[in-house]
Amino acid sequence: MQVPKLQTLFLSLGSNLGNREENLNQAIQLIRQNISTNLSISNIYETEPWGNLNQAGFLNLILKIENSSFVPHDILEKIQKIENELGRVRVEKWGERCIDIDIIYYDDLIINDARLVIPHPFVQERKFVLVPLADVAPDWVHPILQKTTLQMLQDCPDNGWIKVYERL
Repeated sequence: MQVPKLQTLFLSLGSNLGNREENLNQAIQLIRQNISTNLSISNIYETEPWGNLNQAGFLNLILKIENSSFVPHDILEKIQKIENELGRVRVEKWGERCIDIDIIYYDDLIINDARLVIPHPFVQERKFVLVPLADVAPDWVHPILQKTTLQMLQDCPDNGWIKVYERL
């Protein structure tokens, strides 16, 4: 029997409503229970909101997950279920949220369909993704842009503030 190749998955987690740190911790626990226990966690960063600046700052982190069980669309369903379980309400694009979980990369796959776009289409434009991503995968190469995380961070147009909230 052939052992399946482990797929590397990166998720971005963010929260700016309620107890932000607890929201992230609960999401991580549910990801461990429903997706994989084999994960690395970036530092937690406090960041300026992106898109709509008239809201509270976010706490953001990146999870690097080694996963052999689920295809990308299954991961999407699982993270949306976790968001719903934690009280996520989708009202306003780039609005406040108790939890937001996005798939950034799934190995070097490129997917663009009605439900899912991988790699995340704005990864190269967002420091709140790139800075924590650099903690766990500084040399990861974007499969379309062919740039590493550190190269994209250097070229990133985002000038919003970001600071370490908690070192993990």
